[in-house]
Amino acid sequence: MRVLVIGSGAREHALCVALSSDPGVSALACAPGNAGTRAIAEPLALDVADADAVAAVATAWRADLVVIGPEVPLVHGAADAVRDAGIACFGPSQQAAQLEGSKSFAKHVMDAAGVPTARAWPVGGPAELETVLDEVGAPFVVKDDGLAAGKGVLVTDDRDAASAHGRRILDAGGAVLVEEYLDGPEVSLFAITDGTTVLPLVPAQDHKRRDDGDGGPNTGGMGAYAPLPWAPPGLVEEVLETVLQPTVDEMERRGETFSGLLYAGLALTSRGVRVVEFNARFGDPETQVVLPLLETPLAGLLHAAATGTLAEHPPLRWREGAAVTVVVAAPGYPEAPRTGSPVTGGDGEGVLHAGTAVAADGSVVSAGGRVLSVVGLGPDLAAARQAAYERVAAVRLADAHWRTDIAMAAVEGRISPP
Repeated sequence: MRVLVIGSGAREHALCVALSSDPGVSALACAPGNAGTRAIAEPLALDVADADAVAAVATAWRADLVVIGPEVPLVHGAADAVRDAGIACFGPSQQAAQLEGSKSFAKHVMDAAGVPTARAWPVGGPAELETVLDEVGAPFVVKDDGLAAGKGVLVTDDRDAASAHGRRILDAGGAVLVEEYLDGPEVSLFAITDGTTVLPLVPAQDHKRRDDGDGGPNTGGMGAYAPLPWAPPGLVEEVLETVLQPTVDEMERRGETFSGLLYAGLALTSRGVRVVEFNARFGDPETQVVLPLLETPLAGLLHAAATGTLAEHPPLRWREGAAVTVVVAAPGYPEAPRTGSPVTGGDGEGVLHAGTAVAADGSVVSAGGRVLSVVGLGPDLAAARQAAYERVAAVRLADAHWRTDIAMAAVEGRISPP
């Protein structure tokens, strides 16, 4: 099978690593890829936001399966264009991708499907924003209704900060959603689906804040780990029954079949499981810790989802142990990351490239805010964490920033759901 991965981040590098070890894959390409993916996948030039260009590249390369990594091509209709070209595609249609592209749309779907989530108040303008903030009260949760690369949410007790965040979104032409605050730890749960059958993967936990102790601004994610030793028994089965399957069924009922990767961001609150958000693709950096634990060959699994045959696929097999990933970020991330700096020590096992490029002299330089995602594996979370940080220590990037406490609370037993 000839497999083409769309995207250029650490998520796509992780996908390429998993696909390259699949004996069913005869050729692998990544468009546009990065300095790390080119070691295992043919690089192809591509503007991922151009749906027709995605289909054209897939056709020219004679792909049997296209795997779309990021959200931008999905909400621009890339999966539709690829399927219209007669090529199997792992990723939802443009309409179905609105589960991520519009938080208001996702709320409507969850309401119709009876999926538990936070109450939400759409805001149409500055005056309404102030009224809603007064009515809801602290802690304030203010969200960009559209795509924001994981950085559009502010959770704060500071009313002025909440108002300023909402006004920035409105001033930029966006729409705002104010939500009720959800207590309890958060969980990321991926599910592979062909629009009917739903196969959940192992749960993971992301660390969104830039700094240790969950301080600093929100980011696209500074690290993650899996599995979750503190997760309640039966969590995955409960989420499948109350969240994932009802959502997929509701999308099919609407004639907007969701096929691909459904990512449920969850809060385990004192009132039960609640959906924080949906994403329409593999999450980053959670993909980097979930895929190394998956023993089932990835290409056949994704092809089954893309071709509507997931019910016939064998049960998923998982490796024992745990995985931890630590993001190495450029100085100034997320507000104004400094790029163009040399990166060394990033070519070893478990080092996934995110924002990197190859300079004219062949060296690797930083090309984004999140530069590397460094993965450690071990028989348990403590060992995996140690392995990850040992690999981070070998990376050289001037003034790089990373958190030193990824998975620490879980290792020390300091996380307990209500």
